[in-house]
Amino acid sequence: MNLKNAAALITGGSSGIGRAIAQTLAQSGARVAITGRHKDRLTEAAQALKVLPILADVGNEADVERTYREVFKEFGELDILVNNAAITRDGLAVRMKVDDWDAVIRTNLTGAHVCIQQALGTMMRARAGRIINVSSVVAQMGNAGQANYVAAKAGLIGLTKAIAMEIASRNITVNAVAPGFIETPMTDVLSDKVKEELKTRIPLGRLGVPRDVAASIVFLASDEAAYITGHVLDVNGGMYLA
Repeated sequence: MNLKNAAALITGGSSGIGRAIAQTLAQSGARVAITGRHKDRLTEAAQALKVLPILADVGNEADVERTYREVFKEFGELDILVNNAAITRDGLAVRMKVDDWDAVIRTNLTGAHVCIQQALGTMMRARAGRIINVSSVVAQMGNAGQANYVAAKAGLIGLTKAIAMEIASRNITVNAVAPGFIETPMTDVLSDKVKEELKTRIPLGRLGVPRDVAASIVFLASDEAAYITGHVLDVNGGMYLA
């Protein structure tokens, strides 16, 4: 995929990893749209990055359908989809509320599936496209207190492989990135003690930064990754070695 003038959609693109992905793709010459649930944060990111903002919750199918209408109205096509939007509702499995389970699965997994369904129509007609799902290292190694999040992120890996096989003949690649612990608002809530303990488990000795993940996304979206599909690219500093 030639990134120059490519049309890209990044869900959850107003902060953290999503914002870094949007910035890096835009700097590579792509036309970029981002979704977010928080209007002020979304507006600020869009103005700073000069990208198209779409206020939407990917856990809401009507919002996803509206998002694609806005993308096609603005760009007329979609070449790159990055499913990055995610939420957490942490808690021990024995006490986890069904609503917390459902909310995380709906946003992190079902939302990605619905976004892919919307994207495939135009990509299949064009016989070209890049779909990249943002999973997590915890999908591979597990994490106590996050059964819903881990299940959803592991489901993304399975979804990646299944869709990759379904549409490879249309020259559309589907891959996943599995970040480790990255310095984002999601990890800012961790105490300094926890962060230091995490670093002892990471061979590279540091938490990642959003641009580490963004660079891997841009690679998978580029021409250089044209023969890679159904793959999970680990960006975890060596924390988990498959």
